[in-house]
Amino acid sequence: MKVINLSDVTKSTVKMEGAKNVLKQIPIEKADGTPNMSMRVFTVEPLGHTPYHKHEYEQLNYIVEGEGVLINEKGEEKKLAQGDFALVLPNEMHQYKNVSDNRPFIFLCGVPKEFE
Repeated sequence: MKVINLSDVTKSTVKMEGAKNVLKQIPIEKADGTPNMSMRVFTVEPLGHTPYHKHEYEQLNYIVEGEGVLINEKGEEKKLAQGDFALVLPNEMHQYKNVSDNRPFIFLCGVPKEFE
């Protein structure tokens, strides 16, 4: 069993090409013994964004704070706000953007542990 407060988890800057002002925390990961999933927390600073990308695994997202958009493979923007869930399927192009100029956009991201 593991219990940890997010404030005790190190934040690291996402350095993928195309990322702007994104921080990542991993409070639960395979090193903790999780059999299937890892949990990431992304903080997208005001007017920041993740890269426009895809990967071979699904990701399950929950919006904790702020407002943003999820851009799909057609370039369409789906609005997201606190309390919303989003599913990104394997190999689906996507990007998260913070639409606020003064508040962070924070979301949880569950992924299969082998892809953390």
